[in-house]
Amino acid sequence: MKLIIVESPTKAKTIAKFLGEEFKIESSYGHVRDLPEKQLGVDVENNFEPKYVILPKAKKRVAELKSEAKKAIEVVLATDEDREGEAIAWHLTQALSLGKIKFERIVFHEITENAIKEALKNPREINMKQVDAQQARRILDRLVGYKLSPFLRKKVAKGLSAGRVQSVAVRLVAERAKEISDFKPEEYWTIAARLKAENKTEFEAQLTKIEEKKIEKLSLKTKDAVDKIVAGLNGANWNVLKIEKKEVKRQPLPPFTTSTLQQTAWAWFGFGAKQTMILAQQLYETGLITYMRTDSFNLSKESVAAAVKKIKNDFGENYLTTAPRIYKTKSKTAQEAHEAIRPTVPDNDPETLRANLLPQQFKLYDLIWRRFIASQMPNAVFEAVGVDISAEKPGTNYIFRATGNTLKFDGFLKAYPQKLSENSLPALEEKEILELKELIPAQHFTEPPAYYNEASLIKALEENGIGRPSTYAPTLATIQARRYVIKDEQKRLKPTDIGILVNDLLVKHFPKIVDIEFTTRMEEDLDEIAEGKRGWQSVIKEFWEPFKKNLDEKSLELAAKETLTEKTELKCPKCGKELVIRLGRFGKFYACSGFPNCRHTAPLEKSSGGGEATKPEDLGPCKKCATGRIVRRRTKKGRTFWGCSEWPKCDYATWENPRKNEMEKTDE
Repeated sequence: MKLIIVESPTKAKTIAKFLGEEFKIESSYGHVRDLPEKQLGVDVENNFEPKYVILPKAKKRVAELKSEAKKAIEVVLATDEDREGEAIAWHLTQALSLGKIKFERIVFHEITENAIKEALKNPREINMKQVDAQQARRILDRLVGYKLSPFLRKKVAKGLSAGRVQSVAVRLVAERAKEISDFKPEEYWTIAARLKAENKTEFEAQLTKIEEKKIEKLSLKTKDAVDKIVAGLNGANWNVLKIEKKEVKRQPLPPFTTSTLQQTAWAWFGFGAKQTMILAQQLYETGLITYMRTDSFNLSKESVAAAVKKIKNDFGENYLTTAPRIYKTKSKTAQEAHEAIRPTVPDNDPETLRANLLPQQFKLYDLIWRRFIASQMPNAVFEAVGVDISAEKPGTNYIFRATGNTLKFDGFLKAYPQKLSENSLPALEEKEILELKELIPAQHFTEPPAYYNEASLIKALEENGIGRPSTYAPTLATIQARRYVIKDEQKRLKPTDIGILVNDLLVKHFPKIVDIEFTTRMEEDLDEIAEGKRGWQSVIKEFWEPFKKNLDEKSLELAAKETLTEKTELKCPKCGKELVIRLGRFGKFYACSGFPNCRHTAPLEKSSGGGEATKPEDLGPCKKCATGRIVRRRTKKGRTFWGCSEWPKCDYATWENPRKNEMEKTDE
């Protein structure tokens, strides 16, 4: 019997369908070894040698796998083909003592019968370069987290942490928020003309030139300037000056990578990065899509041929290209040996699988399938029309422009529909006389950049070379779990008070940790380890020595604890002493200055515009104990509730606003 070990039970179950009784498929349930939880686990004095331990949750499973391995004639390690999967395979060899047992390593991009059997025919050794790259990342992250996090807890507040990638992500969010806060809108105006040719529909044109002077976006800054132009247009003669028509082609997008899948799933369905990856993992492990952690656009010849056949059968020959489309990523670090995310069997169109998938699984599979099929289809073709219109008066000539865009051939849009901004113009002729129906001056203001959402932050991380496909979702989850960043009602990412404070402290005292270029170079160093160009210990040493020196200096330089209190004119409802504003892990809150003798706290409410804080809402005496006051509070996840100020002595709490209930009774 041969023993095949994979990471997940679902993956094991799928593989078992393709193999006979001579194979036994077992799951490791993910990682079995890691650095110890309550120790550094890295010997910095001994060339950064890691001290791995079997995870407590994995001890029973390791014992079971050891037993199964002894019975097997051979062990086959079939974990994922990336650094993480390679590391899991290596850790399994150590945890199961496979040095005394024959073992092989196999890899595959998709969980299909053909892929599994081909992989078994072509085993290879464990790629220690990839293992070393993963080890280096894990050790770097441990050194930063284990050394810098206690510093933050000591100097700022309990429960804080720092991370090599997470802290850069927080910086991006914090700096974008500051950019928005500091933004000063600029006024500008536009002038449109609503026009009509005889027996034709009305259309609009925008003022673009006065004589030979081009009107830029911010050219018209005041209403007075606009009023002068509007007055100057009185009595002008309007006619068609020039008509330009051209064919515009829109190419299909490449098949999905991890980051583009996360971005598009967010845009189309509102799926968060973590949610998208969970769904993609489920689709992969059931054999429906290829491996979902990839930064490559590559497609196998077989999959392209299958896509072409499907396109011909479903859409017709008009939707075939003359040659297969090949996509190349601009990323220097992309793993080109990997494939893009695609359906394993292109013939499995989504509707045939709907009954077997959960609604969200279906949505994601449908998206992946359509994007892949569309990537091998012809361009969409549009007719773009530009019309220059003259408004002429003696001594002055004004030029307006109208544009139209009409779809002539849908091409790839047949499989991958998108929102189109078609705008048809009436059939005009040069020198045709036009009638002015209305001049439309409009006031505008420049707008600040948008807050990041999960999709745009992932895009920024990818563009800056921060993190890799496997790290985007965990990074976003971590910065929200730490309450450095929160998601508002519009799903925009905003820094919290504690997030801003931690970021400011790191920028000031540990600039390299949150420096985008430095972090990018570290990622490149890790890639060079994976390629065998650098040793992992040397990369860590280059980072550790200046980091340790800086940490030691700052530990002595900074005060034992930053002053995180602000005075107020408010009085404690419990003891009458002054209330102060404190900053904790979950943000600012009111606290009694008489602490620890008085432990009264209340949430700090802010205006909807993020302005000055208001007084804590006091809804009168507690109806349960009569001693405390009913105040508004928030859970750790940010949900509002109302509870007694004497908690935990009094456990009165309600999700409903007591004042709202009283108002409703009054209305009755």
